[in-house]
Order: sequence, then structure tokens, then C-alpha cells
Amino acid sequence: MKTEIRKLLGSEKLVIGSDRVVKAIKQGTVAKVILASNAPEDLREQLGRYKGLGASFELADAGIPNDELGTLCKKPFSIAAIAILS
Repeated sequence: MKTEIRKLLGSEKLVIGSDRVVKAIKQGTVAKVILASNAPEDLREQLGRYKGLGASFELADAGIPNDELGTLCKKPFSIAAIAILS
């Protein structure tokens, strides 16, 4: 998972941040969503609703907390969700 994220860091195929991820899901351009292990429960529920409404994306758990996900993405802040565009 970490190597996949590192490969996509400089590309335009990576969307960082829960608001931007949800927006991309609404546009139908997301192939995979990766959540931090301590992502907010309301975000998890919101993504589950979109999947239930027919949005076709894979939902994965990064297995690391949001502060480490932010560090992995070379950002000075915590990140709850990232998306890989199709």
C-alpha cells in the first residue's frame, strides 16, 4: 500500500483529503479510496452510502493512522482519506 501511494505522489492520479475525495466520487472518477486507520466514522459511513448507491470504487484501509498517512504523502498535516483516480 505504501509503495503504491509513493509511486503516485507526483502524478495527477492521486487526490488528497476527504472533501476532495468525496467530490471525485460524486464525479465518478475514483478507482480506489484509501482510508487512514483512524479516519472519522462519519466519513466511513458517507463512503459506504456512496458504495450502496452504486458508486464503483474499491475501499481499502491503509493500516496507518492519519498523521503517518500525511507524512507518507509529504504533507505537514494529517490526512484521513486519499483516492486514486481511474
